[in-house]
Amino acid sequence: MSATTIHHPLRAAGFMLASTLCFGAMAITIRLASHTLHTFEIAFFRNLFGLLAVLPLVMRVDPASLRTTQLSRYFVRCSIGIFSMLAGFWAIGHLPLAQAISLSYSSPVFVTILAVLFLGEHVRGRRWAAVALGFIGVLVIVRPGSTDFSAGTLIALLAAVLSAVVAIQIKQLSRVDAANTIVLYTYLFWVPISIVPALFVWEWPQGIAWLWVIGAGLFGTGGQVLWTHALKLGEVSALTPISFVQLPLVALVGWLWFGETVDAWTWVGAGIILASNAYIAHREAVLLRRHATTAPTEAAKPGE
Repeated sequence: MSATTIHHPLRAAGFMLASTLCFGAMAITIRLASHTLHTFEIAFFRNLFGLLAVLPLVMRVDPASLRTTQLSRYFVRCSIGIFSMLAGFWAIGHLPLAQAISLSYSSPVFVTILAVLFLGEHVRGRRWAAVALGFIGVLVIVRPGSTDFSAGTLIALLAAVLSAVVAIQIKQLSRVDAANTIVLYTYLFWVPISIVPALFVWEWPQGIAWLWVIGAGLFGTGGQVLWTHALKLGEVSALTPISFVQLPLVALVGWLWFGETVDAWTWVGAGIILASNAYIAHREAVLLRRHATTAPTEAAKPGE
């Protein structure tokens, strides 16, 4: 983060809390929609109404800034993103909400590994320890080989891994394109890609199901926009713990509305994953500040 960045911690925290509530509401609407609609259809409608919500925001910027030369990379990124979305939505619809959301929080662990492999980032011992801790949290929740093991948890884990791949691709795209460009082309690709599997199971939403799929699109887009604003105004290490509010929120709704219970192991594993995430976010923020501080000095070195 540049030295000239102006921080507004209270506003940033407000944006992050609002973003977290939006993502939690999206998960709840997806769960409600899954009672009558196939996961493929839910994903399509989430993307369609998400596109309609984001267009007014994106079209307020200079059209020239939305041009890109990376259409092939967007196609690959969005294709992987659709698989991640389908797996994640299936998990929300078929697993206890708290368990599905807990496993989705493991994505930063995989991002750290993939950043080393594909972005050439240097990760030191303490962050590797946080990654190992995150894996332990995942194993505590999934518990492979035990009588409580569910194959559905592997689908939730697949969604987290693919989400990490998408995050790396977004980092690569952001080296060339602006954030608004990435958001616009993501939705422009998501809608036609996601309608293909939806056509094989197509059934028009009935009654209140329309409210759930529209809500999924609006809450998902709102969460993304608010999250972006939060990170512009505050530091990721301070804001990441706020996003963990989503877990008790969906757990409470799962208990009240769907009669779900969450075993102690899921809470323990979730706590371990969240602690791992918090430390990874803290280290990334420290390194970013250090880079911003040393970059002007390095640029002024003679002979460079």
